[in-house]
Amino acid sequence: MEIAYWIVAALLAVLYLYAGAKKVVQSQEQLAPMMGWVDTVPMWLVRGIGAVEILGVLGLLLPPLTGVAPVLALVAAIGFAVLQVLAAGLHLSRGEVKETGLNIPLIALAGVAAWLATVW
Repeated sequence: MEIAYWIVAALLAVLYLYAGAKKVVQSQEQLAPMMGWVDTVPMWLVRGIGAVEILGVLGLLLPPLTGVAPVLALVAAIGFAVLQVLAAGLHLSRGEVKETGLNIPLIALAGVAAWLATVW
């Protein structure tokens, strides 16, 4: 189970570190072609979401690695699931049904990570 957790956590970490870093570093104009929703929310919120994603990655990886407060891995995984549910809701409210295609697998991966974090 431990190996399965690390595989799922690594997948989530790569995806969220990439997406979070883009949101934190790039301008609204650079993000708009890839993330159409950034023009409808304030840029401070986009940057905040990116920071939360990066912190979530740290929460998935560091507690199990160090053995300090390992429950934070569970909290991070649940947080990612909630984040994707909200993202899917935003896409649906904008009529972007096909953009929810990535949200569903990310919700499932976060759920698996949460479950695996409680098993071992």
